[in-house]
Amino acid sequence: MFDQINSYVARYVQLTEEEIVFFNSMLELKTVPKKTMLLKEGEVCSFEAYVNKGCIRNYYIDENGAEVILQFAIEDWWTSDIASFHYRTPSIIFIETLEACELLTISLENKEAILAKIPKLERMFRLMLQKNLASLQYRFIKSITSSAQEKYIDFLERYPTIPQRVAQHYIASYLGISPEFLSKVRAKLLKK
Repeated sequence: MFDQINSYVARYVQLTEEEIVFFNSMLELKTVPKKTMLLKEGEVCSFEAYVNKGCIRNYYIDENGAEVILQFAIEDWWTSDIASFHYRTPSIIFIETLEACELLTISLENKEAILAKIPKLERMFRLMLQKNLASLQYRFIKSITSSAQEKYIDFLERYPTIPQRVAQHYIASYLGISPEFLSKVRAKLLKK
């Protein structure tokens, strides 16, 4: 159950066997059914979750009552509400499983204990945040400068497995377009 996350960590830092055992002991395995709300708006996020298996979406509800997807998380990705988790503030997002999931979660207290005992893991978490920020900046720029077709093509290139796993209306929400418009974009691309 820890092989995948241990391989993930090894991409960033080398841990001793003792450090690996301690790190793994601070994680909680959760098996969660499809369509489970892991976090609701207004709750304080109590976890960072590594996805061993499954697919998750992070979203908020806009002023018109529409769901706006911020992120998908699949195997070998992390998910959380970073601000709520670290600052203990009410969340403004929802986190929901789209498939049955196997997650390895960490509480803020356990994360702090890990970082106190294994300071080199600060590097891993810092690099994760940098990667996340770079991805968000890229997405933000693309959302402003690209057509719907360009955004969809970019999505397919960056996340090739997600379209087979989630409903098209979720992808449309992520891209900031209507499901009907996404259907037109897809039809146009199929004609090429």
